[in-house]
Amino acid sequence: MNVLLVNGSPHANGVTATALKTIADRLQVNGIDSTLLHVGHKAIRGCIACGKCVQTGLCVFDDDPVNEGIGLLKAADGIIVGSPVYYAGPNATLCAFLDRLFYGKAAPYAFKPAAVVVNCRRGGASASFDRLNKYFAMCRMPLVTSQYWNSLHGNNAEEALQDKEGLQTMRTLADNMSWLLKCIAAGKAAGIMPPTPEPWEKTNFIR
Repeated sequence: MNVLLVNGSPHANGVTATALKTIADRLQVNGIDSTLLHVGHKAIRGCIACGKCVQTGLCVFDDDPVNEGIGLLKAADGIIVGSPVYYAGPNATLCAFLDRLFYGKAAPYAFKPAAVVVNCRRGGASASFDRLNKYFAMCRMPLVTSQYWNSLHGNNAEEALQDKEGLQTMRTLADNMSWLLKCIAAGKAAGIMPPTPEPWEKTNFIR
């Protein structure tokens, strides 16, 4: 089993990376592999709502990591996305990545366990956490929880290592992700399959 870890920070070795490494190490202890995709330092354009992805399953723009991310998430058993907090929100680059990763092509991701981790110096973590979880909640992806909100505090990696509760929260998240992945695998082996989605009854409020 494999979990895709997405680093939405510009810094390859910052606080977000510290959180994700803590998770990756604990996943490995539990026999779960992980794949890291660093996107926060890339130039990623926003979705232009062209609708081409609905036909092809891929984004029309192929000059950034979005299509790579689509392939990795389809192959993965779960996903954990990490982001720093900017003005009580996630990194805009990461949001552009996720907008295009999910729009029009999220059906293959259904029922894959998912989680978000965020880091901040002091405040804004819960708002960012809520914002990012909506990608998964709208796509039939079970949200994996921990013992507290999945946040790590610190202005750099060295400070983050002092947040003992935050690091424990990351380890607990990894344990819970590992447990759920194994439960899903055991259920499939016993013939218990995910529910079949009903056709989408899309209703517009303006007619």
